[in-house]
Parts: sequence; C-alpha cells; structure tokens
Amino acid sequence: MFKKVIILLFFIGLCNLVLGGPPFITDDPEPVEFMHWEFYISSINQLQPGNLSGTLPHFEINYGVVKNVQIHLLLPFNYSFTTHQKIQYGYAYTEIGVKYRFIKENNFFPQIGTFPIIEVPTIRNKTFSNNKPQIYFPIWIQKSWNKFTTYGGGGYWINPGKDNKNWIYTGWLLQYDFSKIITLGGELFYHSAASIEDANFIGFNLGGYLNFSDKFHIIYSAGHNFYSRGNIYMLYAGLLWTI
Repeated sequence: MFKKVIILLFFIGLCNLVLGGPPFITDDPEPVEFMHWEFYISSINQLQPGNLSGTLPHFEINYGVVKNVQIHLLLPFNYSFTTHQKIQYGYAYTEIGVKYRFIKENNFFPQIGTFPIIEVPTIRNKTFSNNKPQIYFPIWIQKSWNKFTTYGGGGYWINPGKDNKNWIYTGWLLQYDFSKIITLGGELFYHSAASIEDANFIGFNLGGYLNFSDKFHIIYSAGHNFYSRGNIYMLYAGLLWTI
C-alpha cells in the first residue's frame, strides 16, 4: 500500500509539471512572439516521506508559429527513488500543446487565452506511465501594471486508467520586476484528487527569474503543500534561452 501511494503521489507531481508556466505551475495566456523561440533545460523535484521523484532533466521548446499562437513540446526524463529500493529512471510521455491568446490586453481588460495539452504515451514504462493519453483543457487570464503582473486560471484534466479520476486545477500568481535582472513571484494553487487513493492538494510556490541578458535566464521556484497526505516539498530549477 505504501508503495502504491508513493507512485500515485509521484504521478501528481508529474501532472503538476506538465501544466506549468516555468518556473511555476500556474500558466499565463501570453504566447511566444511570432517567429521567436523558447528553449528550457530544467528539473522539477518533489520530496515526500520515503520518496524523491521528478525529472532529470526535461527539455521544453516553444515556438511562435503565427501571431497569438505558439506550439509546445516537452520531453521529460523521469526518476523516482523510494527508500530501500532501486532508483527508477526512464522516459514515458511526450507532451504536445498549442497556446492561443484570443483576447489581447489593454488598459482596462486582461488578456485571455487557452493552452490545451495532450500527454502522448511514447515509450511503454510501467513506473511512469499507464500507456493511456491524458488531455488538459485550461483557460488563463493575465493583467499587468508597469512592473507588476498577475495571472491565473485553471482547467480540467482527462485522466484515464484503472483507479484514476479526472481532475481539476486552479491557481493564481503575483509577480514583480524588481529590476532588469531580478523578477520574483509567488503562486497559490489547488488540484483535486487524480485517483481513488489520492487526496485533494493545496500548495504554494515562491520563485522567479535571474535575467542575465535578454536571451539567457535562470529560473527557479520552491514550495510546500498546505493540504494533502503528508509533507510534500517542491523544487524547480532551470535554464531558459530565448531567441
């Protein structure tokens, strides 16, 4: 039973990864600019009693294919280490998505968009996959005032598989540009249980960006749960290159 719970909690951590706006879980509606790229090399980690799991690393690519639309690809290499057991490492799902901003921001109204994502089972791996696709349908909202930005929203995950449950996510983030180099923010988020053996989850993350140039950025966040089964710590660290 303990092993089942650990694996289920790991999948929750993995789901948190796939819906995130790096380095946070909550996303925004703003796509990559037309004919521009974002490249990420990152690691997301989740520590809980008896288990450490996450990605090491994962690669993310975003491209502004037309105005107000970006295409998205994420390739995660997963690991899981449970006390007194061997480290599990492998690849299972490929994440594909399209972000579309259908309302632009103005002085009075926020920008609004959607970012549907599908998790495609790519390599059969019983530790990190049940070999069934997962689909996410969110709506994201964002408003900025000079150096201050706030965004959030949520959506619905279709999560097939034995003992799995479809689940919802919602979150909101506040962010401030202290200088050209330092941006800091914090988010509060909730998602419902993703399986019959799991519990609802409420947590927070604090983090930001170190902008060494217009193209090169270090991104990071760390957080903890308010409500779930046991103490869960989260850590994200990565490099972002924009062109």
